[in-house]
Amino acid sequence: MFFNNSIKDYENPKREYEEEVLVLDETDEIYKLVLYNDDIHTFDEVIEALIQICNHEPMQAEQCTMLVHYKGKCTVKTGSMDLLKPMHEKLISRSLTSEIV
Repeated sequence: MFFNNSIKDYENPKREYEEEVLVLDETDEIYKLVLYNDDIHTFDEVIEALIQICNHEPMQAEQCTMLVHYKGKCTVKTGSMDLLKPMHEKLISRSLTSEIV
C-alpha cells in the first residue's frame, strides 16, 4: 500500500517536529501614538498635520481623522519611542492632543 508512511504518521500523534526558532537579541518595544478628538481643529487641519508630521497618505490621514472624530481617538502611528516622540511633540506644538502609550 502506498499510504503506509502517511498512515504511520497518523497513528503516532506524538511525533516530533524540528523547528528553527529565531531569537531576537534585542527587541524594540512597540509604542502607539494616539491622537484625541477636540473641538478646536478642523478636519483639514488634522489631515494636514497627519500628512506632514506622521507621513500619512491623504486617504490614510482622512480615515484617521474620521476615526478621531467619531470614536474620540485613533492610533495614528506605531513604532519605537525614538520614532514617535518627535511626531508627538510636533502634534502638541499644533495644539493637537496626543500621547504615546
